[in-house]
Amino acid sequence: MKLQLFIQEVNNAIEETSHQALQNMPRALRDVEALKQEASFLKDQMILVKEDIRKFEQETAQSMQVLVEIDEVKSRMQAAADALQEADKWSTLSADIEETFKTQDVATISAKLTSMQSSLAMLADTPDYSEKCVHLEALKNRLEALASPQIVAAFNSQSVEQAKLFVKVFVEIDRRPQLLTYYYKCHKGQLLCVWQELAQSETRLEHQLTEFYDTLLATWHTQLQWTNQVFQNASEIVTVLQIQTLSALVPSVPVYLSTALERASSEDKLSLLLDLHASTTHFAKSLEAAMLPHLGEMNLLKVTELVTAVAEPYQPYLLQYGELEEVFLLIQISAVPLERGELLDCVQELSQSVSKLFSLASGAVDRCLKLTDGLGACGLLKALKALFSKYVSDFSTTLQSIRKKCRLQDTPSASLFQEDWTAFQSCVRIIATCGELLRQCGDFEQQLSNRLLTSGSKYLSDAYSPRSLGAGPEPGGKVGARNPWQEYNYLQRGNPSLYGSLLDLLYTLKEKGTGNKQLLGEQRGALTRLNQQAYQLAFDSVFLPIQRQLHLVPKMEAWSSGSAGETMTDDLPTFSLSPLEYINYLSNVMDALGLQPSRALQQVSSLLRAKPEEVRQAAKGLPRRLSSAVIAMRCLDY
Repeated sequence: MKLQLFIQEVNNAIEETSHQALQNMPRALRDVEALKQEASFLKDQMILVKEDIRKFEQETAQSMQVLVEIDEVKSRMQAAADALQEADKWSTLSADIEETFKTQDVATISAKLTSMQSSLAMLADTPDYSEKCVHLEALKNRLEALASPQIVAAFNSQSVEQAKLFVKVFVEIDRRPQLLTYYYKCHKGQLLCVWQELAQSETRLEHQLTEFYDTLLATWHTQLQWTNQVFQNASEIVTVLQIQTLSALVPSVPVYLSTALERASSEDKLSLLLDLHASTTHFAKSLEAAMLPHLGEMNLLKVTELVTAVAEPYQPYLLQYGELEEVFLLIQISAVPLERGELLDCVQELSQSVSKLFSLASGAVDRCLKLTDGLGACGLLKALKALFSKYVSDFSTTLQSIRKKCRLQDTPSASLFQEDWTAFQSCVRIIATCGELLRQCGDFEQQLSNRLLTSGSKYLSDAYSPRSLGAGPEPGGKVGARNPWQEYNYLQRGNPSLYGSLLDLLYTLKEKGTGNKQLLGEQRGALTRLNQQAYQLAFDSVFLPIQRQLHLVPKMEAWSSGSAGETMTDDLPTFSLSPLEYINYLSNVMDALGLQPSRALQQVSSLLRAKPEEVRQAAKGLPRRLSSAVIAMRCLDY
């Protein structure tokens, strides 16, 4: 029942709403029609307004042009009035400037000159403009001359307030570069005096250079702190001060180095260069560390110029590193004695020379990395090859001397031979020395390859190949990331072809591996030949006693007496109870060498025992070469 009532109410509401909508529809249509008419009327009005505006523009265009021309005339008249005013102001200032100069007040004079400079800018089109410019420059020169003693005093006393005043004055009159010239001159003069005193002192050369570089470094820190309070771009200003100082030294650093190295002996030249370069390297690294926080804000061209001023004096000597190292090594190895009067002393010296040789070679590698940072690797290899060649030559000469001492080349004599195994024992020690040479050579070559590749990897880019056009890694990609101290490369600047050879060497080591042992292959071959000579010497020392005993056989009494044959009959056993002396000796030698009688030795024994008339028969069936040698030794006809 309730649901029916609710439905009835809803139906009634819908019916009432529909009825009202039908009643309101005509009125809504009338409103829409009225709105449409008003919009049409507004459109017509807008067209009329637009037409009125067009007519107004046409009528007033000529008037506007006249107004523009009038405004231009007004502007020119204003400019002329300003020019006349500035001309009058210039005349007034020119008349008053002499009185102002009499006050000697730099700030007041500067203000007057600044006003005159502003006035002159307005008089650029006047006929006497150039004369006024000359006059103004002359006044600026007078102000600079007047202020110069005070400027020098301010810079020498490090007065911040006075310096700021002069910076303001010179900036206003457009003479900031001239003010910086005073600054550079003051501090450069002080540094040059320090250099003169050090150069004339009696201290060692490397100490002179170290002390001067310490002064330069201290100047960098103190002046950077002071100039930050006075100038803009303080780091660039102090960098230029360092550049100008290094360029103005008397004697200059190149002349200083040349004189020092010319006075040094050939033996001391390389060590002196190392000491001097170490002083410069320490200064460069310290200065780089001081610059690093400001490097992104600095003028990298000026930093590069400073790097060149510091490092360039050493370039000629670093390019000659290979020759200097070779001379030094040859002098050092020549001082290593291999030849001695006594045999045992010679053998001892040969044994001790191995450690000395590789100590020199390792020292050369250390010097190369310290002095050239690995860039002198090609020169190092050349010097090492010369070192090993000299050593092998001296070693070989000593072996020949030992051969003479042991009389291994003498013709056997008829004198009684004294048994002596000293030569053989010495040869065994020499063989051990040669083995140690080969072992240490292999180890050294491995270490050399590793150290060269480690130090030189920074020069070899990943994209490099021997056929590539690029000579090496590109400098840092981003400008802010560049570091001119790390980019300086004396070898690439001074000898590009040698730098290319270095990169090829590093590339080969990288591709084939450091265990390839290719750097000193020729030298290892020479050491191997030395080893063979030592073995030959040992062989000769063993068989010389046998040769001498065999040489004495034909001259023994048993072979020369007529009754000798009667004592040697076929009935004797192969080994008699009382063998002859030389047979005993040969047996002892064979026992000492661990040898057993062979068939050939038995054949020799039968030929030696045969009577002269039975030798031909005994030789039948034996090797012809063996029988001929024994019969010739017995001085018999075959």
